[in-house]
Amino acid sequence: MADMERPRLEGSVAVRDGRRLSFAEFGTPRGAAIIWMHGTPGGRRQIPVEARAYAEAHDLRIIGIDRPGIGTSTPHLYRDVLDWTGDLELLADALAVDTMRVIGLSGGGPYALAAGVALADRVHGVGVLGGVAPTQGPDAIRGGLVELAPYAAPLLSLTRVPLGYALAAAIRLVRPLAGPAIDTYAALQPRGDKELLARPEFRAMFLDDLLNGARFQVGAPLADIILFTRPWGFEAADVSVPVLWWHGDSDHIIPHAHGVHMSSRLPDARFETISGESHLGGMGVATEVLEELMELGPRKASPRKAGPKTGPKTGPKTGPRTGPKTARRSARTAAPKPSAAPRTAGDERDR
Repeated sequence: MADMERPRLEGSVAVRDGRRLSFAEFGTPRGAAIIWMHGTPGGRRQIPVEARAYAEAHDLRIIGIDRPGIGTSTPHLYRDVLDWTGDLELLADALAVDTMRVIGLSGGGPYALAAGVALADRVHGVGVLGGVAPTQGPDAIRGGLVELAPYAAPLLSLTRVPLGYALAAAIRLVRPLAGPAIDTYAALQPRGDKELLARPEFRAMFLDDLLNGARFQVGAPLADIILFTRPWGFEAADVSVPVLWWHGDSDHIIPHAHGVHMSSRLPDARFETISGESHLGGMGVATEVLEELMELGPRKASPRKAGPKTGPKTGPKTGPRTGPKTARRSARTAAPKPSAAPRTAGDERDR
């Protein structure tokens, strides 16, 4: 496995009920904070190399958080997805984060949206990359692998913690085969994910995240599966902060239609199709995601040092926008919305 540069800082923070959440930081220590919620499965280091470099160059502070049951985060099953924000608030306070943007990849999407509900006064905007949609309630939609979750949830509810430790032990045993295993997985994926996982820096990042996050336990994805079969504790209409949603049009895990559906139900959302990409497509446009997310709220990213931005972008971007902008393989799609007053970038909140 290619060596990955370690995070600038890693540790854990005390949260509710005597539990702890582990985290990793990338970028600059006093930069504008971006909370990054990993996918299912995943961990605190599941952050593309391009995003890390962009954060370093543009005075951003990316904080990846391990959900309960991965890394050194204490195993726990939240009441619902919204319940997790009580821990996020304590973690943000402990790390001296006043306001933030939040990004959620795949299974991290619901948690990012929840932050936009519970901490609307501190969250300037939310970015969702191929996010999971609800299976219950008024926002529910059918299809995709998440539709299988209700069949597994009853058994997982009984075996979640011991199974999480058993999976970690199994991963430790096959650690020398981790590289070939991810290559085999990549070979079975659609073209977009196959090409992404063939890139050495992405392959190394995924391996590093898997092997570090799973050293002790792998209970977080099991808890995710259970929570995704329940009402989230909020509805799309409750998310008052601006949301930017990217979704590959060839996503074979969370259908593209799920992203279109959710974006149409969010009061203040912009949906962008990543043409020709599948489930991991949002990670391939990570610098675009950071750049656009930083336009939400009062503070914008500004380069700290001379030189070109990491990850050149090509192709015109559609849709109105202040100032010229280019995008990498993504096309904005307007989704119908309920009438709502749009939030403006001139909001005078603290950074």
